[in-house]
Amino acid sequence: MRRIILCVVFFLTACTPQNSDATPFAKNLQPYRTITPSAAASQPDGLAVSVETPLPSPTPFTYTIKSGDTLSQIAERYNISLDALLAANPNIDPNAMPVGKTLLIPSNPQNITGESTPTPVPFPVQQIECYPTIDRGLWCFVLAHNDSNDFMENVTAQITLVDSNGKMISSQTALLPLNILPPDTSLPLATYFSPDVPSDAKPQVQILTGIRLLPGDERYLPATIQNTLVKVDWSGLSAQVSGQVFLPADSRPAKIIWVAATAYDETGRVVGVRRWESNAGLQPGGSLPFAFMLSSLARRIESVDFAMEARP
Repeated sequence: MRRIILCVVFFLTACTPQNSDATPFAKNLQPYRTITPSAAASQPDGLAVSVETPLPSPTPFTYTIKSGDTLSQIAERYNISLDALLAANPNIDPNAMPVGKTLLIPSNPQNITGESTPTPVPFPVQQIECYPTIDRGLWCFVLAHNDSNDFMENVTAQITLVDSNGKMISSQTALLPLNILPPDTSLPLATYFSPDVPSDAKPQVQILTGIRLLPGDERYLPATIQNTLVKVDWSGLSAQVSGQVFLPADSRPAKIIWVAATAYDETGRVVGVRRWESNAGLQPGGSLPFAFMLSSLARRIESVDFAMEARP
């Protein structure tokens, strides 16, 4: 993880937009492309509950792939979108379904199964932040921290919105912008609740999955981020971020590069996150530049953290 502290606010003049491969890290993050923060909106308090604490909605569960299964059939069976199923299982190839492989089925209030996921590896939740949007939707961020010396994979959380009486309003699975959570790194899990979310909605958060990776896992490469630069515009509500990804000379070539940037306000609260993707490939000993726009959902951006993953 690399943090850039902003000591100077940069003033940007109008210019030709820069092409970028930056994309939201889940399909329902499309509203994040606009810079229309709700700065005056109040934020609901958050509550983190233990794995053993029952929430007013079903938790996600697992499904073992059988011969003849397809992802679309599994998604239809459990009344979830195919995009949600793919996001919860980033290492599954839809065109080569391995029989016996276990899938994570994201939570859905209409799921009626009683099967639960295994107990996740424990890790601290540092904060819970939710931001109303102009159309009465709601973005929620859960800042998870990996305080171990190992990488963690498939980190997910269930965010349940409840009203002032504790009655469930809605429940969704929140995902990281990366497949992994590196050691000694914090990254926000995020999800977007569609309108209309009541003004008294408060989030309850339960960690669902977290798998500690063994050292030397060959699915991820030892790339690093260097030469990062953050330029915040005059309003403080968006920033142009850039840098370079370096791959060691003794590594294997990388086919996929993801860079996640997390924006924080002056109090250290998460106000935005975005992921940049590249399929251009990176050879050992080489570097790959990145640049994209990062926006705040509420307050001025004061610092930015970077995290990344590279896959062969």
